[in-house]
Amino acid sequence: MVKFNREKILNFLIVIIIFFFDRITKWMMINLNDLYGEKKYSLTSFINLELIWNNGIAFGLLSFDKNIYYNSLTLIIIIITLVIFFMMINSFGIQKYGFIMILGGSMGNIFDRLVYSSVPDFIDVHFNNFHWFIFNVADIFISLGVLILIYSELFKNKIYD
Repeated sequence: MVKFNREKILNFLIVIIIFFFDRITKWMMINLNDLYGEKKYSLTSFINLELIWNNGIAFGLLSFDKNIYYNSLTLIIIIITLVIFFMMINSFGIQKYGFIMILGGSMGNIFDRLVYSSVPDFIDVHFNNFHWFIFNVADIFISLGVLILIYSELFKNKIYD
């Protein structure tokens, strides 16, 4: 049985905050698009907000037109997220925060896959004619979480010594 203490409650609260931050930003972008009919807004010389609907995985990879592939991919993502959840519970230190970020972001994207059958991406970072893949807030937290896990593995002895 899982015993809840302050740390575990705080960890779940961080996951929920990441999830809701992602939800709010996506909701705002979808409503901006519905309200003004615009799909692209320039914020700076290198950042645009441009709503696209992604039915693949990170950065639009593995996008499929057929429901069987989309549903299978969604099921795999849910299973991986459950594994991440258990890894978060059993981890400690900086690794726990990596899993927390991945879990919060993944829950945001799973929500979209289940509700919209697609994930709204809208952050477009570019330099001159080079555009990075359009992404969302959940993707930022997933990427940061992965970077934290990579860092913790590369420097494991230095972190725990």
